[in-house]
Amino acid sequence: MKSNSHGLRLERFREANEAFPEGKYIQQHKAGGGRVFGWLCTYVPEELLHAAGVLPVRVTGCQQERETADGNAHLSMVSCSFTRSCLQMGLEGRYKHLDGFVAGLTCDGARRLYDHWRRYVGTPFTHIISVPRRCDEATLDLFVSEIELLKEKLETYLGRRILDQDLQRSIDLYDESRRLLRDLYELRMGDVPPLSGAEMLEILNAASRVPKEIFNPWIAELLAQIREDPPEHSGQARIMVVGSILNNPAYIDSIEKAGGLVVVDDLCNGLRYFSESVGRPAGEAPLKAIARRYLSNLPCARMFPSHERFERLARLATQYRVDGVISENVRYCVPHAHDLPLVKEKMNSLGIPVLALDIEYGTSGSGQIQTRVQAFLEMLEAGRGKSGGR
Repeated sequence: MKSNSHGLRLERFREANEAFPEGKYIQQHKAGGGRVFGWLCTYVPEELLHAAGVLPVRVTGCQQERETADGNAHLSMVSCSFTRSCLQMGLEGRYKHLDGFVAGLTCDGARRLYDHWRRYVGTPFTHIISVPRRCDEATLDLFVSEIELLKEKLETYLGRRILDQDLQRSIDLYDESRRLLRDLYELRMGDVPPLSGAEMLEILNAASRVPKEIFNPWIAELLAQIREDPPEHSGQARIMVVGSILNNPAYIDSIEKAGGLVVVDDLCNGLRYFSESVGRPAGEAPLKAIARRYLSNLPCARMFPSHERFERLARLATQYRVDGVISENVRYCVPHAHDLPLVKEKMNSLGIPVLALDIEYGTSGSGQIQTRVQAFLEMLEAGRGKSGGR
């Protein structure tokens, strides 16, 4: 990959990520008497936590691959290494600053992690939200009731009411963040995107770790800088990354050092985190608007029926002019493992090859993975040569 970043101000994002799971913004919030809650899944409504005066931050494992002996002792080895890495950090006290932990019941791994976290980590407030596997009026009503239950428990624990005006302010703040991130992503559709995939992942990691009141101006400033003096990145193939949660920018960097350019993704900490806004139809209650957004957002592999998800993936591949797809599945991530054959079928119908890689959470993409990525990129280049280019 060829690049010219013109000294973009990305240090603040990297510093926030290096300091995580605590860091100065979390410390400042705690010092001011605020509460910090960890959330595990993108189906957990951050707006509700924020409206309660809480700072929501995403619970993840260590950004790099690491030893998880304590996590292994509690969770089955067929639990994915993401959940074992999260539990390892919890057991080590790395999340001792959390006042609350909220999970979504989205897969067996998340459920087992929640159970062990509640019993062994000792975070004062814990709650898990049941998340339907499809979106229609009946399931929306069910999801609204789940969010209402969380609201009631928060009000009891925090000793304060969460008013509709509090929810609306939080909706507006988080929707602004989503809009800014979409603006940033859309710039990557061009022939020479202003951000590499690795740089974008640094930004996205910080998005769930830095208060939105601070993060949003950072993105607005970055957009202004890019528009004034656009950096340029190019590669021999435009790549979409799909699959399990991915927090290590070194993994994306290894793809780009091999000659690829990651221009879009379908990751729960990537595009799925901000792809849809809450908005609020006239007369609709804030909690119902929040529930509707989270349930109808760009679907996770767990959602049913799956055809809407694959149609959205196809549109993304077309919009971002993708040459190839790299699927990174954390071992024992059942939803994405089951999803993979259908992803391949859909992409192959568009003439877009797919490389499937089984990885451990936090891997940097070195060794055998890098060899396979290099071979995949060479295959894409050879294919373009035979067809005259995409």
